Amino acid sequence: MQYEERYAAHPDDAKGYDTDRLRREFLIEKLFEPDDIRLVYSAYDRLIVGGIMPVGRPLELTPIDPLKAPFFLHRRELGIINVGGKGTVQAGDNTFELNYKEALYLGSGDRTVTFRSADASAPALFYINSAPAHRNYPDRKVTKSDAVVAKMGSLEDSNARTINKLIVKQVLPTCQLQMGMTELEPGSVWNTMPAHTHNRRMEAYFYFELPADAAVCHFMGQPQQTRHIWMRKHQAVISPAWSIHSACATHNYTFIWGMAGENLDYGDMDTCAVTDLK
Repeated sequence: MQYEERYAAHPDDAKGYDTDRLRREFLIEKLFEPDDIRLVYSAYDRLIVGGIMPVGRPLELTPIDPLKAPFFLHRRELGIINVGGKGTVQAGDNTFELNYKEALYLGSGDRTVTFRSADASAPALFYINSAPAHRNYPDRKVTKSDAVVAKMGSLEDSNARTINKLIVKQVLPTCQLQMGMTELEPGSVWNTMPAHTHNRRMEAYFYFELPADAAVCHFMGQPQQTRHIWMRKHQAVISPAWSIHSACATHNYTFIWGMAGENLDYGDMDTCAVTDLK
C-alpha cells in the first residue's frame, strides 16, 4: 500500500500556482498499480481518494497512519466503483460481486475489507472515495438500475450526458459521502456547464473511458480566477469547495464524481454563467 497526504490551499494562494504546483497540489496522476493500493489523504473534508488493483493476490485495505485507527472503516464510510474487470469485495463476513460500473457502499465499523479480481488477465479496478462517518449505515451494492438518473445537455451544445447518482441520499443513507457517474455521449465533450461551486462540499473527479491518445482539460479555481489541468485516463483531481469543477476533452468520456462535506443536498450549488467565467 502507498499513500500520500495533500494539504488544503487558500484560494488567494492558489492564484499564484504555476502548472507544476497546480498538478502537485490537486492532480492524482497514478491510481492503479498491479497488486497495490494507492491512496491520497486530502485535508479537504478528510476525503481519501484511491485505486485498488488486485491481480495475482487479494488486497486488504488496512488503516494508514493518519487515521490512527485499528481498522480502515473504524470511523469512516467507503464508496467503491469498479472500472475494470469483474471483482469481489469482502467486508467482514459479507462478500459483494462488482461488475463494470457497479458501486458498493460500506458503512463504518470494525471489519476487514479485502479486494479480489475474478480473472487476473482482466483485473478489477476499484476506484474508492472515503469520508469520516459519525455512525454506521448498512452496506449496500448499487447498480445503474438502482441509480437516480438524469439526462442533461444536448449534442448541439456538445454536452449530452447521463448523470447516474449512485451513492446519494435518494438511494441509500450515508453520513456525508456522495458518489455518482456521468457518461458523455459520442460527440459530446463538456461536463458540468454551467460551472458551479458548493461551499459546503468538496469534490473529486476521476476520468475514464478515454482513449490513450486523448486528453481531458479540467477547469478549476474561483469563477473569476480559473485555472486548468490537463489529464489522462484513470487520473483524478481534487476540487476544493471554493473551486469550480468542469472539463472539456478531445473525445467523449465518463467520470466519477465524489463529494464530502456537511450537506447531502445534491442541488445545493452556486452556478456561474459561462459568460461570467474568467
